[in-house]
Amino acid sequence: GVDAGVSPLFAALLGPAFATLPEPVRALHVAQGLKRYVGEVQVERGSGLLSRLVAAATHLPPAGAGPLCVEIDASPDHERWIRYIGGRAMPSRLWREGDVLCERLGMATFGFYLEVVNEAIVWRVVRVGVFGVSLPPRWFAGVGARESADGERYAFDVWASLPLVGLLVHYTGWLDVRSE
Repeated sequence: GVDAGVSPLFAALLGPAFATLPEPVRALHVAQGLKRYVGEVQVERGSGLLSRLVAAATHLPPAGAGPLCVEIDASPDHERWIRYIGGRAMPSRLWREGDVLCERLGMATFGFYLEVVNEAIVWRVVRVGVFGVSLPPRWFAGVGARESADGERYAFDVWASLPLVGLLVHYTGWLDVRSE
């Protein structure tokens, strides 16, 4: 068998369930090294004052629909993702701690529990730290993501709303993951 240490990050986190995912989802997550994918994204943003302040602080993409480019530099230990949306770069770093996928986005570090549901990867927040301070995970019950296939394409749906703040951002779209 393959040594667990060299298994791609998402395959290691999901275990046997990873093999049940549709091809476009597996393709994006097994690729190693630097890859660039292009597609389209539609971004909806919350309109409240607090929502706009949090969005500005976390470099969330502007509302609207348009092209998307995602660069992923993957190794078994960690992955760097840079999403280019509306002329803005949204970088993050992903790594694994036990069965939790950690993602550092700006000043915040999220811990997600991933599971495969109906041929899709569903992300659920299990811990959050900002400036090293732990926040109650229940505040982030409205934050999550879903990765699935739309025909030959990799499709994603990401949402974030917070208590008091309301909707922060909701973005959906697709990436072309076919090899050149």
